[in-house]
Amino acid sequence: MAVSIKDVAQRAGVSVATVSRVFGNGPVSPELRERVEKAIAATGYRPNLSARRLRSQHSQTIGLMVADIRSPFFTALSRVVEDEAYRSGMRVILCNTDESADREAMYLRLMEEERVTGLIWAPTRGGLERLADDDLPFPVVLVDRGGPVGHHDSVVLDNQQATITLVRHLHAIGRSHIVGLFGNTSSTAVDRHLGYISATASLGLSSEAFFVAPNAEAAEREILKVFSRPDRPDGVIASSNLMLLGVVKAMRRLQLSTPEDVAIAGFDNETWSELVGPGLTVIEQPVGDIGRMAMTLLFDRLKAPKAPARKVMLSGRLIVRGSTAPVTGLVDEPVE
Repeated sequence: MAVSIKDVAQRAGVSVATVSRVFGNGPVSPELRERVEKAIAATGYRPNLSARRLRSQHSQTIGLMVADIRSPFFTALSRVVEDEAYRSGMRVILCNTDESADREAMYLRLMEEERVTGLIWAPTRGGLERLADDDLPFPVVLVDRGGPVGHHDSVVLDNQQATITLVRHLHAIGRSHIVGLFGNTSSTAVDRHLGYISATASLGLSSEAFFVAPNAEAAEREILKVFSRPDRPDGVIASSNLMLLGVVKAMRRLQLSTPEDVAIAGFDNETWSELVGPGLTVIEQPVGDIGRMAMTLLFDRLKAPKAPARKVMLSGRLIVRGSTAPVTGLVDEPVE
């Protein structure tokens, strides 16, 4: 015979409401919580989560939609969000949209069906446009890619300033023909392109930007085309870690040396970026702070649904390595 929540309550000597609070991570004394948990283990009771979702307005579940789980940035972000959710007694549904607006739409429907408590989302540009029109039944916090000010809470890097810092750094070491490589699906790439344009204009440099799919393969193909010309650049900035990997692969295929033939720099301080060649200069994003702040904004929104939307902009850190010589080792510089 199936075990019911009443059986658990009877065995623990508590009310059914107390057992429900234990499952919902509600206010229960440590002594009662321990008694209920022992009764659950002894009876083998498993709650009917579908029924609980139908009876309640949410499921104590956080939705997390990332653009590309292969990106080390989103992998690290997912870990931080999951850790924070676990500490709060909540679960996480992780969805990888693969930069596809169609998959975003499908997963948004899934979030509604699962009655998630809230959603943390790194949207495509198409997703941002849809978000402006959709009336979702749960709060949304945007990460990495912010939307229109005042619509939804968001946590982003100061992408324009970060890219300005990279361009100025390459110019300071004598590079004058600096091309920029940017993803063609996200608002982050748009912001980084704006920083690139601003920096090259202020330094009197010509600008040459390329928008491609935000992955290593597309970046490699584009750089191979750029370097097939007689007027080769002497500097390359890639707007994501995966695209930076593509640039490195292209340099190897062309048998060009870094930094002797071309200086390269990009975003995200992953382990491999200090192991490739002389080490790669990057902007390190505070991914831990981004994930924790996103969860804080979400919990604050649950407490105050009508409060004004907040946009938190964090600074990156320039880590200079051998790919942008002259450098004699690792130097950490704050982004100013």
